[in-house]
Amino acid sequence: MLAYLTRRLFAVVVMLLIVTLATFAIFFMVPKLTGSDPALLFVGKQSDPAAIAGIRIKLGLNDPILVQYWKFLEGLVMGRDYANGVDVTHCQAPCFGYSFRTEQEVWPWLLDRIPVTLSLAAGAVVLWVTGGVATGVLSALKRGSAWDRTAMGIALSGVSLPIYFTGLLSLAIFSYALNWVNSDYAPITSNPAQWFEGLILPWITLSFLYAAMYARLTRATMLEILGEDYIRTARAKGLSEPVVIGKHAMRSTLTPILTILGLDLGGLLGGAVLTETTFNLPGLGRGAVQAISSQDLPMILGVTLVAAFFIVIANLVVDLLYAVIDPRVRLS
Repeated sequence: MLAYLTRRLFAVVVMLLIVTLATFAIFFMVPKLTGSDPALLFVGKQSDPAAIAGIRIKLGLNDPILVQYWKFLEGLVMGRDYANGVDVTHCQAPCFGYSFRTEQEVWPWLLDRIPVTLSLAAGAVVLWVTGGVATGVLSALKRGSAWDRTAMGIALSGVSLPIYFTGLLSLAIFSYALNWVNSDYAPITSNPAQWFEGLILPWITLSFLYAAMYARLTRATMLEILGEDYIRTARAKGLSEPVVIGKHAMRSTLTPILTILGLDLGGLLGGAVLTETTFNLPGLGRGAVQAISSQDLPMILGVTLVAAFFIVIANLVVDLLYAVIDPRVRLS
């Protein structure tokens, strides 16, 4: 197990370096190849040639791309000074960049938004995994029944309806018309009750979409596994049905579910764009939309790197869970 964990951690470090290099190259090298100047995305309203030249010197945009990338990595560890003569702007470690449009560092801006996205993702994951998997298992065990057809019909509706439709509909009914839920978000540190109430509709809306997909996947996987020889052998040995389903069938069913869970959770932690925008939540997804609208390159780069980091880490956790569920993974 230790050797397996060491290999996976080494692979994660290499993958993060590759992701940061690729992302950095896309943001700083591709504009040059297309004939545009990255400095124009930093100057804000001051777009005169002197300001552009000063920004180019201050950010080191005249250096080769690998030199710029190395300075970026140094900034993540030790911080960085953006200097142009006596004009020096210090960015503390970890320095994901500095927005000269909003005059603030990227990392504190990210830290303000990450708790919102974490809260949204964590609550939605609990709802959609428990609801989707349980619904899929029951549908597989009662194949062709009224429950199966009703649950899969609802799941098909959940997959088909986009977030901005179900989100706005839930707001219109439960918040504005019936006034059952106050949809205004508040940080958990200032008002835990309002934090919970403000996230109820986003949790339900987001989990409705994903639970539908997980229910269909669980049902299809469970039906396939129930026809395997080792399931028939377990029943022939006289094992009870709960033991056959819970200990044998579910163990194999969880493998594909964990695979997509790692991708979905990593993507959500990078920012649930539609959900956060629909419910006006100040998370990474809504922050990314605002940064794109204002062409704030450092903020966009920071959100992209954080999203990539979460996806890589989520997949690492999934690989470790594979080793727990299936001992053959540890020995491979």
